[in-house]
This record gives sequence, structure tokens and C-alpha cells, in this order.
Amino acid sequence: MRKILFFIALCIFMAAPLYAAQSTIKIAEGSACMGDDKSRKQTETAAMADAKRNAVESVKTYVSSATEVKDFEVQKDLVSAYANATVEVIGTLEKSWYKDTALGDCYKVKLNTEVIPDEKAMKKAQEKAQEKAQDTVLDDPSFPLSVKVWTDKATYRDGEKIKIYLKGNKPFFARVIYRDTAKNNLQLLPNPYRQDNYFQGGVIYEIPSGNDKFELEVNPPFGDESIIVYASVSELGDLNLKEEGSVYAVKTKTKDIGIKTRSIKVKAVSTGGAEQPAEFSEGAVVVKTKR
Repeated sequence: MRKILFFIALCIFMAAPLYAAQSTIKIAEGSACMGDDKSRKQTETAAMADAKRNAVESVKTYVSSATEVKDFEVQKDLVSAYANATVEVIGTLEKSWYKDTALGDCYKVKLNTEVIPDEKAMKKAQEKAQEKAQDTVLDDPSFPLSVKVWTDKATYRDGEKIKIYLKGNKPFFARVIYRDTAKNNLQLLPNPYRQDNYFQGGVIYEIPSGNDKFELEVNPPFGDESIIVYASVSELGDLNLKEEGSVYAVKTKTKDIGIKTRSIKVKAVSTGGAEQPAEFSEGAVVVKTKR
């Protein structure tokens, strides 16, 4: 078995990601009324669509105002990426029917959504920014959150130790997960000896290091292994964890890890204010291990 100091398997193959690498989490509300031409089901569908539209508009406005991109063309492409975004529903927070004195039976819904920018437009904006500033997006805090994960080598042999590195373009919270061939998930960070999961932007971080009490030593079985990193400018949602020596075993179902992590702890700007969008980034790296 792969060793994490005390022995935990780390041989993994990561399935195709369910979410985009860069996105924004937003709580949005929508409503619709039956009138004379809608059934209850159609009204509920219309309210969901309204909430999704509101999520895109809110995030587009947020990105436009929160980013500090000075170049007009870059800013235009960036806003376009979010104007043409797709929306995934992470969860339904509230839903109910109510009576409107003028419109009759109406339905309202409150959703936790993930707004995923158009990939081509986002790439175009990033390339333009890099051409003009001679900088990578990972060095530019004016862009929405982008966190990269990599290892010191692409291929490791039996007995070698894997080193993981993280870097983001602005301060972020992160969770680092390993998934083994038996579909068991291990949380490498935060762990029992290194609880702090807040990182500064523009700084390269190494795992394991500091207070970590494990090493990622290559042992049989060999194959493809992946490290998955979830990051956000807000605190990440909680998972069901069990201490396994120097790391945590994740008891949350594999299919729910991304969703639970995206249930981030969004804070309002002021008491009673609306929840603010939270930039989110997901990344993964695959390494090969052999004898």
C-alpha cells in the first residue's frame, strides 16, 4: 500500500470533473406566477430559470466591479465570459407557493448556484492580459480566483516521495484530496496537524511541509494518481471526516464531495445584506507511478 508515513493507499485515478475549473458560487432567488397560461409545473420551471438568470446577472456585475483589470478589451472579454455563463444548481435552499393579490398563485425559489464562465471567452481574456502585462493569471490578483496544483515530477518510481505544490492569484481557502483505486478519499489538507487552510496569493506552498506528519511515498500498486484541489475566497463547505493518523479519511460520498465543498460559507457585506458571490477554483494533477 502507498505510505503516508503510517500507511494509507494513495494510488488513484481521477474521474472526469463534474465542474469547471473556474467558477463563482452565488445564492440567487427567482419567482414566477401562473397567470392564465402556466401550469404549476411550468411556473416552478420558470421560477428556477429566473433564479439562474439572476445568478448570472449578479455574478457578471460582481466580476465587472470587483476585478481591477484596466485594459478595456480584457475587461470586455472577462465580462463576456460571465455573460455567457452556464449555471449548475448546487442545492435548493428554499421553495414555496404564495398568493399575490394581483397575479394569483406564484412560486418562489432560493438556490445555491455555481456560475461557470464561458471557457473560450475566459481563455481569450487571460491570453490578452498575459500579452499586455507579461504576467500569468496566477500572478494577477485582478482576475477571478485561479489556483494551480502541480508536483515536482510527472513520473515517480517505487520508494520516491511525491511533493505537491499550490499557488493562487489571490488569498484563498483550500482543501486537498487524494482518491484511491478503491474510491476511498483522503483529505491531505487540512489535516490533524495542519488545520490552517488559508493561503496567500502569489506564494508557492508545498505539501507535505511544516506541521504535516506524513510523507507521500510511492509503493505498489502502481499507475495513475491524482491530487484534487478545491479552493475559494470564502470558507469551504464541511465534509464528514474521520481522523486516520496524520490525515483524514473522507466519509462523505465521492459524488457529493464537490457539491458539499461548494456549499461555501458565504458572508453578507453587512448585517441583513445579500450574500456575496464567492469565487471558486478546482484543479487536479495526475502523476504516474511505476516500479
